[in-house]
Amino acid sequence: MASTNKRSFDWLLQQFQLQPGRPAFFSGVRSLLILGVPIGVGIITGQAAASAISTMAAWFVGMVNVDGTYRQQLMAMSAATIAVTTVFFIASLASSYLWLTILTTFIVMFIAGLASLYGNVASSVSLVTSIMFVIALAKFATFTNFSTLIQHCVLCLTGGTWTILVSLILWAVRPNDPAIQTVANCYLSLSKFVDLASQRVLNPQNRQEWAERFLPSQDAVIASLISARSVWAAKWTVQKGANQRGNNLLILIENANQILNSIVAVSEMLAIASENQLSFQLHREIQQVIEQLAIALFMLSKAIVKEKSTVHLGDLDRTVEALQHQWQVLRSHVLKTTNPQADEYGDLVNLRKITTSLINLAQQIHTNADIIADLKQGKQRRILQEDIFSLPQSKPSAIIDTLRNNFTFNSVIFRHALRLALITTFAEFIASVLQLPRGYWITLTALVALKPNFGGTFQTTVQRVIGTILGGIIGIILILLVNNQTAIALCLLLLVFIAMSVRALSYSLFTILLTPAIILLLNLISTSGWQVGVLRIVDSLVGGGLALVGSYLLFPRWERQQLPAQLEKTIRANLSYFQQVITNYLHPQPNLFASINTLRHQAALENSNASAAAQRLFSEPRHVQGEIEPVMTLILYIRSLFSSVTTLAEHLSEFSGEYQFIQLQQLTDTIVQVLENLADALQQGHSPQPLPALDSYLEVILNQIEQLHTARLSEIATNSHTLTPTLQAVREQTLLSTELERIVNEIKVIHCVIGRIQG
Repeated sequence: MASTNKRSFDWLLQQFQLQPGRPAFFSGVRSLLILGVPIGVGIITGQAAASAISTMAAWFVGMVNVDGTYRQQLMAMSAATIAVTTVFFIASLASSYLWLTILTTFIVMFIAGLASLYGNVASSVSLVTSIMFVIALAKFATFTNFSTLIQHCVLCLTGGTWTILVSLILWAVRPNDPAIQTVANCYLSLSKFVDLASQRVLNPQNRQEWAERFLPSQDAVIASLISARSVWAAKWTVQKGANQRGNNLLILIENANQILNSIVAVSEMLAIASENQLSFQLHREIQQVIEQLAIALFMLSKAIVKEKSTVHLGDLDRTVEALQHQWQVLRSHVLKTTNPQADEYGDLVNLRKITTSLINLAQQIHTNADIIADLKQGKQRRILQEDIFSLPQSKPSAIIDTLRNNFTFNSVIFRHALRLALITTFAEFIASVLQLPRGYWITLTALVALKPNFGGTFQTTVQRVIGTILGGIIGIILILLVNNQTAIALCLLLLVFIAMSVRALSYSLFTILLTPAIILLLNLISTSGWQVGVLRIVDSLVGGGLALVGSYLLFPRWERQQLPAQLEKTIRANLSYFQQVITNYLHPQPNLFASINTLRHQAALENSNASAAAQRLFSEPRHVQGEIEPVMTLILYIRSLFSSVTTLAEHLSEFSGEYQFIQLQQLTDTIVQVLENLADALQQGHSPQPLPALDSYLEVILNQIEQLHTARLSEIATNSHTLTPTLQAVREQTLLSTELERIVNEIKVIHCVIGRIQG
């Protein structure tokens, strides 16, 4: 129980921690311009209430969150401008009759809930549109005649157009190519990932810490690679072709992917090496090289953004030289003075592999530095197609088919849309019937807090309610202390600037700062007084409570029910990845790396989805969670399996296939059989079959590698530096045998845990 309470407390603290990164001051400046002008015009002309319509529209259009090219951002803002104007028009027409208000609210919210079927951009546009509808219905929708209504709609269009104009001007004044930025983000996230890998060298046995820090960082790199590829494809499609700059950026993206794979493999090998004493003699040098790799990747990230022609990598080179020297000293000492046994020689071979991998990583960093210099100088590089991950292809629109396929209670999005419509409509009905002052805040809180799953709803509600309470207190204090209208406007703009700057770093802090900004804005428009802050806090508590109750009672789809299907997909994705990699060991073939990359990418995505599902499970009520520990253990060992297979995939470049283990085919066939059975057990809801004799096959392979090591030790006296067939076999097969042993152990744990879950 103490452990569970500690975990709950840690989870709560995480909701209010800043994510790594710098504040987006450019976004803050943009928000100042977007809001400052309409607010200033309203104050100067004495029409603050009328200008509030333009201010709201401008703000909400500016809140649309799009990671993509300027063209994609422009299209999203244009769509949002049209959408907020349309719902303002609808809200004005519907506001005269309660029954029509309720019906319209249900329809608008249901459509908004379905919008997430079409991606993050549609979801973002629908959210700001829904917020505008609720506010328009409560604050501005007083239909008297069509002339006034048209004027108000023009104000909406003007506000959205102003946001678009500000964005266009800022893009021209401060060009910040999204393609460049997303590639730089890849190397920045890689730097953080490698830095964590260096810390893992210090604590190789702490598996729990590795799971909590290393794996989310790995997922962040994968997400940044997906974003970079998406932006690249949007700017330079395969049909149109890329220019020199585009080709160089694509190479940098794929090199970042290769570095990620290499670091995963190095971390896996370091975990193996930590189990023997020999590795401690290279411990300091290995750690220093990894630390310098992290620093070098950070410098590459900065160089990409600033388009520097040179990146100084002298410190990295010196640590690599020190590692090479210490490796040679260690090798000579082991082979000449200690009369090593076969096991110790195997440890030495693994350390050689780690050293070689780190040297290759340093060389890759130098290559990337040259490519960044080519970006500045406009030089062209040739792309090897087999080394490039297949880019996303554009497909014909299938809006109707997508909607038809999800118009069923089996669809999580359909359930969410119906739940959202019912809860927000109920909140709107209560606020209207009881004539609650600022009652629309209840609706807004429920609207923003409700997510397709209870875990997401609970997390957002906690962040928003606590953030609103703290922000409301700040707003009350500011209203009591600041009486001048101009000073209030300045405080409002300052809060908006800081809030938008930290939006990407912490939603909780964003809410804390945004709440007093809204309170000041309302006070600026209508002189509401400090009581508005108290109402904001109370309404947020009620709205958050409605969101939680609705998410719990209305058509819930608990994560525990969906988790077996996700875990099945995850196991099958990792199985396909393993099969493709091991096929190359059994029957070496050229030009199969593209298919390996594709399957690795799919497995990595499913691993990340499984981890996200487990986090959602943790946020659900205790009585529906079931046991969490087996689920977390299962995901941890599936990801360990992924790391082992990735290490084998990285080792393929050194594998000739001239020497084969006798039982390799039988062992791998049995592994495939076990993984297929485990996936079937999750799919069909029954216990897995008993494990076959994996150990008997593995024992034959381990005996063979021991014989190879013994044979190599016998020939070292006469051929210590000659590449003999025995040495070649030792170098190729040592890592293979080690990883096969780890894979067998990982599968045993996975089998045991699935048995517990199904039981």
